Amino acid sequence: MIAKANIDLAKSELVRQALRFWFADNDHIRSPFPQYIQVETQRQSVKKFGEWLDHLTEKAKDDVNDEILAEKFEECLFEAALELVEEEDERITLLYPFLPRLGDPVHPQVEGPAYLPSKIVERKLTSEGDNKFLHLKMREDASDKTWETKMELPA
Repeated sequence: MIAKANIDLAKSELVRQALRFWFADNDHIRSPFPQYIQVETQRQSVKKFGEWLDHLTEKAKDDVNDEILAEKFEECLFEAALELVEEEDERITLLYPFLPRLGDPVHPQVEGPAYLPSKIVERKLTSEGDNKFLHLKMREDASDKTWETKMELPA
């Protein structure tokens, strides 16, 4: 339930924990937020979240729980960041924070063409019909040979 008192959202435990998690590298995920946008992302996301809270009806305030609040703040956080990033690749990272990134090592499978260990050198989003794909271009570590693949993205 949302407290009716005025809260300093930027200092709230929910906001502090979300920012601590998303702005730092963790065991299972690297931060998708570039350093240069973190301060403004924090400011904008707290503002968006506060506006959302201000527009809740009394009934909705009674129904909202901590999980809903956390999800909504994360939504505000990512929306704010998407408006601030300068590079398309940074946008891809924010949209799909768990997928491979530029510079990541790739160890090709045994099946298919015999490629050596490589690094991702280019990423781009494409659509084919209703399906979205992430196209990856890799460069082999031991040569300048490049190769490409794509992966279907969740809807």
